[in-house]
Amino acid sequence: MMVSKQQSFSWPIRVYIEDTDSGGIVYHANYLYFMERARTEYLRHLGFGKAFIFNAECLFVVKTMHIDYYQPAKLDDALHITATIVTLSGASMILKQSVLRADHVMCEADVTLVCVQPQTMRPKRIPTAIATVLKSNQ
Repeated sequence: MMVSKQQSFSWPIRVYIEDTDSGGIVYHANYLYFMERARTEYLRHLGFGKAFIFNAECLFVVKTMHIDYYQPAKLDDALHITATIVTLSGASMILKQSVLRADHVMCEADVTLVCVQPQTMRPKRIPTAIATVLKSNQ
């Protein structure tokens, strides 16, 4: 199902020295950490916090990610990471994620998440209760 009106979740972060290379530029792989944290906080915001993660009837795992880098983030930058559900289907969803400094897009990614059964790691339909909440936040 394609989303007609997209609601975006935003999570603020600060760039610390541990996020950067010797020149004070955010190391490219750290954007993945920033996006992962924003996705986790988005699920927590929707009511799927620690209890959900550790007592889950399903897990969301990254299947694919396409990322574009536009500008480097630097030491001490105040960033915000967004997550927006673009597509929601039976066992998966696609999110658009952006890393922004003020209104400038530093990088963005299309992330495909698949719901899997925790014991087998095989794809499974997103449980109705979860899908209902996700649909209401599109």
